[in-house]
Amino acid sequence: MADKMTFQVNSTSEGMRTDIEAGQHKIAIDEPENMGGKDSATDPLSTLLGSLAGCENVIANLVAKDIHFDLQGISFDIKGELDPRGLMGDPDVRPYFQKVSIEANVQTSETEERIQELQEKTDQRCPVYTTLEAAGVELHANWRKA
Repeated sequence: MADKMTFQVNSTSEGMRTDIEAGQHKIAIDEPENMGGKDSATDPLSTLLGSLAGCENVIANLVAKDIHFDLQGISFDIKGELDPRGLMGDPDVRPYFQKVSIEANVQTSETEERIQELQEKTDQRCPVYTTLEAAGVELHANWRKA
């Protein structure tokens, strides 16, 4: 069995803003003014969707190498939908995404069938995608040739 990977962040907060250190990197998270923040950084849920895009990209590159896929680049347009009543305290509404839609444009010389193979293997191995899936988030992914 391979060694486990450990991830750690440290943070400080002031009001709605959180400043995060992950190793030598810094991330800032805030809320827009209508949610009580100062809109000085990306909100947490958009950050989560950004993490999904980043993770899918990393895993797609790993999978492409494994299956000898000509991956020249990939871009994502990801949208998440949630009912805000959950995060505002309604116990009958879950406070996280109900649905996430992923549109991926794949720069490649490969066929549509091979693009679907890349997507399936990527989605199976992506920790962020599978975490959302395990939480029961409705996931719709459409990968196509750019």
